[in-house]
Amino acid sequence: MQPKPTHGGAPHHAPRRSALFKSFVRPSVLILATLVLALGTYALLGRGPATAWEGVKGGMLLFRDILPNLVLGFLLAGLAQVLVPRDLVAKYAGEDSGLAGYLVAMGLGAFTPGGPFLQFPLVAALWKAGVGVGQITSYLTAWALLGFQRILIYEGPLMGWRYASSRVLASLVAPPLVGYLATWIFRTLHGVGQS
Repeated sequence: MQPKPTHGGAPHHAPRRSALFKSFVRPSVLILATLVLALGTYALLGRGPATAWEGVKGGMLLFRDILPNLVLGFLLAGLAQVLVPRDLVAKYAGEDSGLAGYLVAMGLGAFTPGGPFLQFPLVAALWKAGVGVGQITSYLTAWALLGFQRILIYEGPLMGWRYASSRVLASLVAPPLVGYLATWIFRTLHGVGQS
């Protein structure tokens, strides 16, 4: 059965196609596509079909390995988006939560496990739920600098606990400070919160 046309004669699924088209013309997608085409052309013409095929195979194997992480990360983000109460987010991690919001976000970032395939879909969901610019930045900074699991599993055992503890203590100031600066820059550049 064909989709019913709208008043203009276009089928109902036209807006979905338009959204899909827009997702493919984003600057990031265009830049990546240009790089893939340039490197693929160089590999094919400059190094030969065997080298180009090895590159394609390597990319497909990498995609196969990270696909479960991507799927689970986006499912987690979708669930977080519908389950996290917006009023709770606004109270503890919204733009007006102040220093307490930066510290809550820092604690969550330091103790949330997982790589970028988990973190960035989750952060995108939290952003849509109303977490502030500075709090998101504090979360990501803490995740990068103070990841509890990485310190316990890698940094402490490999670098020594004297070094690890010194670096962690020096890094504690970074998440709230970077979060505050990100809020200030965001508001200055985009005029948010200004009359």
